[in-house]
Amino acid sequence: MKYRKLGRSGLKVSEIGLGSWLTYGSATSEEAARACMHKAYELGVNFFDTSNSYTGAEEVMGSTLKSYSRSSYVLATKLFFPQGSGPNERGLSRKHIVEQCEASLKRLGTDYIDLYQCHRFDSETPVEETLRALDDLQAQGKILYAGVSEWTAAQIAEASGISKRLNLRPLISNQPIYNMFERYIEREGVIEQCEQEGLGLIVFSPLAQGILTGKYKPGQQIPEGTRAANNQTNGVINSYLREDVLQCTVQLSEMANELGTTLSQFALAWILRQPAVSSAIIGSSRPVQIEENLKAIELKLTPDIISETEKILSSISHFAPMR
Repeated sequence: MKYRKLGRSGLKVSEIGLGSWLTYGSATSEEAARACMHKAYELGVNFFDTSNSYTGAEEVMGSTLKSYSRSSYVLATKLFFPQGSGPNERGLSRKHIVEQCEASLKRLGTDYIDLYQCHRFDSETPVEETLRALDDLQAQGKILYAGVSEWTAAQIAEASGISKRLNLRPLISNQPIYNMFERYIEREGVIEQCEQEGLGLIVFSPLAQGILTGKYKPGQQIPEGTRAANNQTNGVINSYLREDVLQCTVQLSEMANELGTTLSQFALAWILRQPAVSSAIIGSSRPVQIEENLKAIELKLTPDIISETEKILSSISHFAPMR
């Protein structure tokens, strides 16, 4: 495994991290989830990501990681989405941040959270209120670092300016969606803003919900047992099941074959070509998938390969940002 610093902080995270969105606590059995986490840890993964909005995932992840020394892994979770029907049971107010931090600590079974992330931007709460609450939690030792997810370049710039003015601990990360098909962080200046403000990128869905594994073919039925065939998890992946995307995937698979690698490894190496990316979060339902995906860290893409890849990807129309 290889590790990169998370932004300008001193925290080092594995180039491949393991997430729990749409898998652990819901679509994947608890036994399979634990097996995947153990395999990931054994292979050097030290970054594990979850959220209070992923049903049951914090409990499964926290209890599984208790098998290991707490200092040996980086545990990240998030808050923002509704946790009840009340007006204060959502968003990034001080009340919700403090209460949800305590709730996540209990579910995770730990004394502190390494990285606490704002899952989305809250337009109803002053950014200063949110940042002060996060800073207070850091002062109390309940969280070590704070980050955001799916924030725009302007929102990141605003938060950075407030942190500097008030001498608050800075944000160290942003978690956006990023893969060969969804590239708004390139077009909208998010990568440049994160680099300027010292935030590392922890990207999710690097394999486009499994599309970039090559298992879905144009003109063919969706394979049984896949994420797209599961009514619990196919809401997001359905947006990728377009003819232009699937045809593009065929060409990318051919490139991967020429390189002597798999499409998933190729797609992850393409993500890791970006110096601003600290870690790419994969999801997995089987340990063998983790073993395969982690081989991507050894694959280096030359400028010629990247250029040829861009020609193939140029046929894909833009996806709208996931906000």
